[in-house]
Amino acid sequence: MEFVPKRTNLIANTATMAYRNILKTMHNPERLMDVLIQPVLFMLMFGYLFGGAIAGGVTAYLPTIVPGIVLQTMLSAAAGSGAQIREDLDSGVFDRFKSLPIASVVPLAGQLFADVLRLTIATTVSFLTGYIMGWRPAAGFGWVLAAGGLAIFTGWAMSWLFALLGLLAKSATMVQSFSMLTMMILSFLSNAFIPLKTLPNWLRFVADLNPITHVITAMHAMLNQGLWTSQAWVVILFSLAIVVIFAPLTVLAYHKTN
Repeated sequence: MEFVPKRTNLIANTATMAYRNILKTMHNPERLMDVLIQPVLFMLMFGYLFGGAIAGGVTAYLPTIVPGIVLQTMLSAAAGSGAQIREDLDSGVFDRFKSLPIASVVPLAGQLFADVLRLTIATTVSFLTGYIMGWRPAAGFGWVLAAGGLAIFTGWAMSWLFALLGLLAKSATMVQSFSMLTMMILSFLSNAFIPLKTLPNWLRFVADLNPITHVITAMHAMLNQGLWTSQAWVVILFSLAIVVIFAPLTVLAYHKTN
């Protein structure tokens, strides 16, 4: 008979499991590569390699690239969740958790809520790198927090999708390969690094359908104009829809896996 904890115990157990995942990340520096090294590397590389060609200079290019790097890093960090879940399943650690007097969904929930810290670190590092390179948000620091919050919420919603992939995939390598391909397509086929007006009409139509394009457009409005546009609400509703659809599917796949 499955143990059914009280609501307070469920919250406490989830928090404990999230703490366990945070400690695991801190003790494995390679798990922080995508949230610490990647945003710095890509900000420097894209800024100095393409800033002059696209915007006439690095400083002029930073208002375009900073939100783009933030979203690219969000996708990478969210994808890391799926790989970590697959590794935990393969190592048998979830089987050991089953013997504990906790709800069976707690290990999965702990992983997903621990992701919020990784996403927050990734967002902070991306903004700080841009600031050091000369980026200054025209709308002020308050709108940086708002744009960062929108990016983190979007990344957390995407974590559910990648968590489902981690549960269904046969190996962590497969999760990482698919996640990398998805990240590259979503980030490069958007307005993350270039103005969409430079694209051919057919390719611009595809880019306009990309949800990442809408997130970045909403962030541009917040950071450069200090505006919370209707597009920002669309992003929130879209992210909520991802959670509503994929959270139950992820939990169902998790129960079947176990």
